[in-house]
Amino acid sequence: MTQTLVLLFHPNIEQSKANAALRDAAQTVPGTLVVDIYARYPDGLIDLAADSEAEARALLEADRIVLQFPIQWYSTPALLKAWQDAVLTRMYYIHPDTEGARLAGTPLMVAATAGNTSAAYGRSGANYFTADEILAPLKATAHRCGLPWHAPHLIFRADKLGPAELVAAGDSYVCALEAFIAATPPRERLAA
Repeated sequence: MTQTLVLLFHPNIEQSKANAALRDAAQTVPGTLVVDIYARYPDGLIDLAADSEAEARALLEADRIVLQFPIQWYSTPALLKAWQDAVLTRMYYIHPDTEGARLAGTPLMVAATAGNTSAAYGRSGANYFTADEILAPLKATAHRCGLPWHAPHLIFRADKLGPAELVAAGDSYVCALEAFIAATPPRERLAA
C-alpha cells in the first residue's frame, strides 16, 4: 500500500480543537501515517547529526508528504522551521545525491489552520496578505527541493469552530487527502 506521511507540527495538540480534529480524521485514511513531531521532539530541538537520519528515511519511504500545522503570526510553528533546517539541510546539502535527489518528485501538500476568517486574508482584510502569500516560504522550499506543490487545505476560524464544524473540517480534510492521494500515484524511487 502506498504511504501518505502527515507530519503534524502543533506545539500543544492536547489544547487544540481544529488540528486535533484534522489529525484524528487523517488517521482514518488508509495508507496514511500521522507523526506528531512535537511529541517526538518535546524540547523543540532537532539535532542535525542525531535526528535527521531517521527523519530523512521516513520522507524517502513516503509516496507523498503533508505538513500539517497552525499558522502562527504569519508563519509556521518554530519546530517546523527547525525540522526544515535539520532534515532538509542534511538531505539537500550533506547528502544531495543519495537523499535529496531521491526525495525530489515527492508531492507535498500543506494542511494549515488559521484563527481568522478567510476574508481576513487579503488586501482589504485584517491580515492584508493572502494565505497563499503567507505560505510562500514553504512553496519556495518545495520548489527548491523538487517537491511538486499540491493545493493547500486550509481551515479558517480554527479556534472558534463548534463540534459540528470540527466534524465537517475533519470530513473536508479526509476528502482533501483522498484527492491528493488520487492525484499523486506512487512514485518511482531512485535506488540508494
